[in-house]
Amino acid sequence: MSMEGPRAPRESELRGLYDFLNRELRPGSNWSIADEYPRALQDFNRHNMRVILEGERVLSHAVLKPFVIKTPLGPIKLAGIGSVVTEGGHRGLGLSTQVLESCLQAATSAECDIAILWTELYDFYRRLGFELAGTEVALQIDNELPSPARDLKFIDSAQIDAEALLRLYNQHSVGTHRTLEDVREYLRIPNSRVSTAWDKHGKLVAYAIEGKGADLSGYIHEWGGGVGALTALLSHMWKTRRDGARGLTLIAPRHSENLCRTLQAAGARRHDGHLGMIKILRHEAIFAKLRRAARQHGIGDLVLEKNDTEYRIGRGSQVYATQSEQDMIRLLFGPALPHEIHNFDPSTAQALQSILPIPLWIWGWDSV
Repeated sequence: MSMEGPRAPRESELRGLYDFLNRELRPGSNWSIADEYPRALQDFNRHNMRVILEGERVLSHAVLKPFVIKTPLGPIKLAGIGSVVTEGGHRGLGLSTQVLESCLQAATSAECDIAILWTELYDFYRRLGFELAGTEVALQIDNELPSPARDLKFIDSAQIDAEALLRLYNQHSVGTHRTLEDVREYLRIPNSRVSTAWDKHGKLVAYAIEGKGADLSGYIHEWGGGVGALTALLSHMWKTRRDGARGLTLIAPRHSENLCRTLQAAGARRHDGHLGMIKILRHEAIFAKLRRAARQHGIGDLVLEKNDTEYRIGRGSQVYATQSEQDMIRLLFGPALPHEIHNFDPSTAQALQSILPIPLWIWGWDSV
């Protein structure tokens, strides 16, 4: 029997697709993987799923979810890609590459600026133009945290006001644009611990989410609120950990400097890592945002362009040219700094560092 695809699954094929994904990615779980990704693996996003089939049998799958990310440079449209899997007996035939390339074509057609995914198969995805980039901080909490916050009430329940949570979330300077319905769906994700802190007037002042289905157990991947209230909430979560949990790790963007300093001073251990594997889909769209940001910083002579396979970045006569897209990705989104890529003069390095890296962050609920 011949193979068909890659293509979007039909509505009648979704049940079989979920069975395939649960078997391959969630064996032993008592919930469906579709419940873990309520904004990606659903019928309304079916046009962004890609499958290869043999008759009615699913052999390979990948999904993309477009997001709009709020950043200091303005909105960036991002394609999150995940649930990439090929049935064991058909691996090594290039099927995963086919569904991935089809997802990337769909992302480009949807005018996504960049794509991101999370994996440990770095060499495989580098062949498709992805590179480890961006930054994240993991803060390992192994002790109760001292906190000056008083008169707070802590609740461990997902039955909370989604609108209040969304208001706190929207205080972040970098993050995915979310609707109220998004938050309501996220609160239903199985195997998650939703913890909140409320002041004496009944106002939500901090929240934190640990776990997400089969992933992120022991990791706080969503949080919001002032540093004092959040630290008190984290201390509560540490004292009331789930059975078997020895510690908690909070994942944060590097630009959350105040929170990172506070937790480190309280004894948390810091580990710096990458945000994920990133691929630029629309170079000129990203470059235009950076040129606009440069002008706002008084840098009117920024050079940032791509000619055929060559990238050029710098200012005036201080221009670095490279054919390495990987270097450009690491420079634009971190962790590489301008002086680590090229021996720019101090003035040019300082100017570039005023706009780079682009602050980019995808909160755990939005990961695909």
